[in-house]
Amino acid sequence: MRAIVFAARNQKEIVRDPVTLLFGIGLPIVLLGLFSVMQKNMPFALYEMNNLTPGVIVFGFSFLTLFSGMLLGKDKSSSLLMRIFASPMSATDYILGYMLPLLPIALLQIFICLVTAIFLGLSFDKSILLMVLVLMIISLLYIGIGLLFGTLFTDKQVGGIFAIFVNVTTWLSGTWFELDMVGGTFQSIAQLLPFVHAVNAAKATIDGAYGDMLQSLSIVIGYTVFITSISIIVFRRKMQAN
Repeated sequence: MRAIVFAARNQKEIVRDPVTLLFGIGLPIVLLGLFSVMQKNMPFALYEMNNLTPGVIVFGFSFLTLFSGMLLGKDKSSSLLMRIFASPMSATDYILGYMLPLLPIALLQIFICLVTAIFLGLSFDKSILLMVLVLMIISLLYIGIGLLFGTLFTDKQVGGIFAIFVNVTTWLSGTWFELDMVGGTFQSIAQLLPFVHAVNAAKATIDGAYGDMLQSLSIVIGYTVFITSISIIVFRRKMQAN
């Protein structure tokens, strides 16, 4: 209950920045339209909707990293957390309070992107509904990374780190191209990180390859639990230090 009350406050803070929110939702839609046009002039199926849509949605989740990191970092800069550390909330309550209001935004991103993709040619079947669930689980990874950034850095520093993060994760996730097109050390590094597995889990779901989906999703869940746990531990130490 304490986390839910805190989450309601954080949701109001997120809504107060509608420009960033609209950009995080609108950019993936623009990208879907742009690459759909490019696909019409390509002799191979690199940017077909079934291949492109899962990656673009996961790319959109990087803005959840920005939202969560900026929100927590801003609270640190304004000394709000210093004042409410006197409350009976635990570090886990705080982290959950920052995560929960971002889940509706993740669901909205998924819904709008899927509607756009269906309009552009994505075939609708029951695998789409399962992919929504898989994508919601994946969104927790990006929210958790943002909370770790916000715990460690200020809101201004998070903005700079996000610029690096979004480029690195996009290239290493295989959103725009198959990693085996590059191969070598680049592909090996990408396979060690969760981002390509996030995209692969979503793609496997829409293709009906549920075994591959479970394998990739388990790696994403493992990273999510690890990163969120680190965020809670670091946050608890900051609470104790104050």
